[in-house]
Amino acid sequence: MSYSLREVAALLGLRPAQIRSYASKGFLNPERGPRGELRFGFRDLVVLRTASELVANDIPQRKVRRALERLREHLPEGGSLAGVRIAADGERLVVRDKDSVWNPESGQALFDFAVDDIVANVVTVPRPENDDLDADDWYDAGCHLEQMSADDARDAYERALQLDPNHADAHVNLGRLLHEQRAPAAAEKHYRAALSADPDHPIAAFNLGVALEDLGRIAEAARAYELALEIDPENADAHYNLAGLLEKRGDKAGAVRELKAYARLKNG
Repeated sequence: MSYSLREVAALLGLRPAQIRSYASKGFLNPERGPRGELRFGFRDLVVLRTASELVANDIPQRKVRRALERLREHLPEGGSLAGVRIAADGERLVVRDKDSVWNPESGQALFDFAVDDIVANVVTVPRPENDDLDADDWYDAGCHLEQMSADDARDAYERALQLDPNHADAHVNLGRLLHEQRAPAAAEKHYRAALSADPDHPIAAFNLGVALEDLGRIAEAARAYELALEIDPENADAHYNLAGLLEKRGDKAGAVRELKAYARLKNG
């Protein structure tokens, strides 16, 4: 399944000339249609979506192209740009992949936080036997601890859930930490527990979709994204992810519908 240059430009808010430029630089892998026209797959849309967000953040085209070029150089042989995330961090560009955070212009590895953030958020790790803390206190401690120690944060969320098994936000955050540690099945249980405690929790529904997608349970993931959109129709990422699943099913009309909704929300 593929998309025309005009469709992609309309969906992602990029000019056709920009898309052609990215294709000519080798960032995309378009096919040729029966009349020789460019046709783009969903992986191309992933790359172009990142480019469009950088453009929306007023990152100059020259800098975007340079970042993509350096990124391509640093990827392992056969690697795909679809597997990484490029974002604007103040005045610099940063790349986040599953293993690291780094500057695509210099290639230098970065910490995924600023020193000032650590200083501003230093907290004393609560002791488990502290009976003065309630579930919300442990949840707040977990939120602060995430920037310093994922293990300590996880322990804090678990303590919150011992005191209040229906603390939806603690379930969501604990699920996210487990998900980031490549345990989507464990994360799924917490996302479902969060939805059981709060059926209208938009983050729990969306994160459940991501976990199920990572587990290869595509039909269930699609239903989770649909639930996320029932709760919050303005969730652009849920529209985008659902479009990808519909594209895999061969439902181009549905994928285009969701991509248009994503474009409407992103482009105002």
